[in-house]
Amino acid sequence: QQAVCAPSRVSFLTGRRPDTTRLYDFYSYWRVHAGNYSTMPQYFKENGYTTLSVGKVFHPGVSSNYSDDYPYSWSVPPFHPSTEKYENYKTCRGKDGKLYANLVCPVDVTEMPNGTLPDIQSTEEAIRLLNVMKTKKQKFFLAVGYHKPHIPLRYPQEFRKLYPLENITLAPDPWVPEKLPSVAYNPWTDLRQRDDVEALNVSFPYGPLPDDFQRQIRQSYYAAVSYLDTQVGLLLNALDDVGLSNSTIVVFTADHGWSLGEHGEWAKYSNFDVATRVPLMFYVPGMTSPSVSQGERVFPYLDPFSHHLSLVPQGRSNKVVELLSLFSTLAELAGLQVPPVCPEPSFHVALCTEGSSIAQYFHASEEKVEKEKESFAFSQYPRPADTPQWNSDKPRLKDIRIMGYSMRTIDYRYTLWVQFNPNNFSADFEDVHAGELYVMKTDPNQDDNVYDNMSH
Repeated sequence: QQAVCAPSRVSFLTGRRPDTTRLYDFYSYWRVHAGNYSTMPQYFKENGYTTLSVGKVFHPGVSSNYSDDYPYSWSVPPFHPSTEKYENYKTCRGKDGKLYANLVCPVDVTEMPNGTLPDIQSTEEAIRLLNVMKTKKQKFFLAVGYHKPHIPLRYPQEFRKLYPLENITLAPDPWVPEKLPSVAYNPWTDLRQRDDVEALNVSFPYGPLPDDFQRQIRQSYYAAVSYLDTQVGLLLNALDDVGLSNSTIVVFTADHGWSLGEHGEWAKYSNFDVATRVPLMFYVPGMTSPSVSQGERVFPYLDPFSHHLSLVPQGRSNKVVELLSLFSTLAELAGLQVPPVCPEPSFHVALCTEGSSIAQYFHASEEKVEKEKESFAFSQYPRPADTPQWNSDKPRLKDIRIMGYSMRTIDYRYTLWVQFNPNNFSADFEDVHAGELYVMKTDPNQDDNVYDNMSH
């Protein structure tokens, strides 16, 4: 919906688009600013579930009322790892032995504050809660929000060994596309503020970063993903340990993607696939996999340092779906009444969603699911001006002048950048600043903007 933390999280946790939550930055709470919308965990809580939050689920701060939306969404106060406050501290040891606040930050965990990292603490707390829930025999909704691979790329240094630098390539398209409208470009301001990037004195807004440093970022991103994957593996293995794998639905997803040099961009803050597409994986006992007998393991832990892991593209769908569908889908899978589709406008409606359940895709092959309408996904991104500014990545509401609305189908990505009035939250589609059209079959990386050809 919008490739940045707070707007994306509020959107998929309420099942409503950013134009309905009216959150495009980090500085408003939807219940006050837009409407008193029910959230997915709130709905489960109201239907008899114990709802639990660990780590970064809602974005902390104003956008979740400084409480992660407790007590509306959660049965008990959310857990935050004690070491999360050190995320942006100078904890990265440089070659000179001094400590820096770097972008690329492999660390010796024993040297970190409290001898740990936030995601390790979140896994430990989530496992503790699984054991509590097993004992209490209560229905539960447990949300575990991991920080990595969000920057800084601070992770246990041993994971870097999994990705030798000599094997790391640059992005397939590490240049700014010739026909990319300047309004569409994000100048990755947050990277520039890190000590190691700042030392490179890279020109604004287009850079580029030196090739060798690009490879280091990509290496550390992959390593941080493997570190995260290990935490997820430990958590799922614990689900086996407590004997709940056969009665628990598991979903793995993220709030946004991240550019690793594609289009000459880094970070999120754009409407490209690389920023808007995320993993969306479901485990539904007896539906996505056969039911297992008591005691049988569904999630055996695989140590990345002792297993040679190959990619298994098992059950991958080609459907275009949206995170807005998560609320309705989980309600249906859990046997709850699916919230109604929102009317337009829906500011006055507490319980409704703008997404629709995708549970039917789990029952049938791709071909069997009715094809009467093509699936599509919408996303959007605000900008303060037609050219890249220091605040282009994260403009505050009052500074937004242009909104880029983007539609992705199987065959195309189509984006219009239109005039936007932040005072009444209105977009003027008669006042188009720029457009983008990419044909996925011939241009999967979205480098050749054919909007001006318009023979399409």
